[in-house]
Amino acid sequence: MRWALVKVCLAVTTMVVVAFAVPLGLVVKELARDRAFSNAEREAAVVVPALSITTDRDQLERVVAAAGSDDGMAVHIPAGDGRQALDLGRRRATAADIAAVRELGRTSTAEVPGGSALLQPVALSFGTVVVEVYVPESEVSNGVATAWAVLAAVGAALVVGSVAVADRLGVRMVRPARRLAEGAHELGEGRLGARVPEEGPDELRLAAAAFNSMADQVVQLLANERELAADLSHRLRTPLTVLRLNAASLGDSPAAEQTRAAVAQLEREVDTIIRTAREAKPQTAAAGPGAGCDAAEVVRERMAFWSALAEDEGRKVRVAGADRPVRAPVARADLVAALDALLGNVFRHTPEGTAFAVDLHDGEDAVIVLVSDAGPGIPDPEAAMARGRGSGNAGSTGLGLDIVRRLAESTGGDVRIGSSVLGGTEVRIWIQLDGREPERRGHRGTVRRRRQRGRTVTFNRSRSLP
Repeated sequence: MRWALVKVCLAVTTMVVVAFAVPLGLVVKELARDRAFSNAEREAAVVVPALSITTDRDQLERVVAAAGSDDGMAVHIPAGDGRQALDLGRRRATAADIAAVRELGRTSTAEVPGGSALLQPVALSFGTVVVEVYVPESEVSNGVATAWAVLAAVGAALVVGSVAVADRLGVRMVRPARRLAEGAHELGEGRLGARVPEEGPDELRLAAAAFNSMADQVVQLLANERELAADLSHRLRTPLTVLRLNAASLGDSPAAEQTRAAVAQLEREVDTIIRTAREAKPQTAAAGPGAGCDAAEVVRERMAFWSALAEDEGRKVRVAGADRPVRAPVARADLVAALDALLGNVFRHTPEGTAFAVDLHDGEDAVIVLVSDAGPGIPDPEAAMARGRGSGNAGSTGLGLDIVRRLAESTGGDVRIGSSVLGGTEVRIWIQLDGREPERRGHRGTVRRRRQRGRTVTFNRSRSLP
């Protein structure tokens, strides 16, 4: 906006200066020409009284020498009464120009080498005498260059001054607009205390006031949402207590131990939800250096948990890539929740006996987790990724994949749904290691994408997918 205003002001001022300076420069040039020829007419008028008194050559030469300087005047007397034509002084005009002036009987100018000649006729009893006054070009343009230089300087000063004023006005308007943009950016990053000073033009002050009011409402809405989440989570404590008491009476069988462990984990998750919802400041900053978890350990732990249920339902399970540590820049609890959401979807939305697999890949710039199954697949992956849409089955809220998506996007990665080698669904979690958008490159050691038999496959050349 600032530079646009400066450019507009520069263009307008330049056009105004040109519109006034060019005609004024031409007027100055014309005035200088008129002044030079007016001086020539006055010099010619000095000779006219002497011509009316005498035609003696010597006397007229003295008059011409006194009136004109540097051979700048000439007098052309026609022949008559037995006299021959007489030319006094240096003649520059042609005989044709002089004859034309005698015939017309009015003052005229003629172009001569080095300038112009003023030809003024004087009617006497014996004929028309023509007085020629030489006007050099330097006298015609005397002072014009100086006047034009002054006009150019004044025009440049006006342009520079207008640009400076426009720049100051632009700063006055742009600074509040920039602060408003910065405040919106800070609010978008989760800094809920961002506010904008209400200053500048009336429109920007109104916009700043509206922004501050919106920010206050956002803070209030988030506070209400956290309180509601905490209250709803707290209501789960009563049924959890009943489940824990019932699980305690199941005995010491492996199924009972798994049930008690699941109830304990559910209680911990509910407590975590309540504490997170009660926090005044949401977590918006990215994990710093050294933060994160061992993704391989999380995969082994969760697969050990789900393997018992898979064995009961006759499902074949395969785990790959979790035999050595793989550092991921995400919180352990978030990765556990994402894996549980995907594996829970496998058990809920595929028939018993359907095989599934979890593959972990450690690349130079990303950690990739693949969860695939041999089920019927997902006919519309885009609809499945939409928050809150669900799959249409009973008990599906559509928030499981949203948890996975938020986990990947918090690192600059993404989530893709495609067809797996097992024939069903493959969900790929791309966890970016450096926070940048994932790059698809083809050289060794980087993760890339290929199309094979109409499906999307993501792999690392240093460790291919099984």
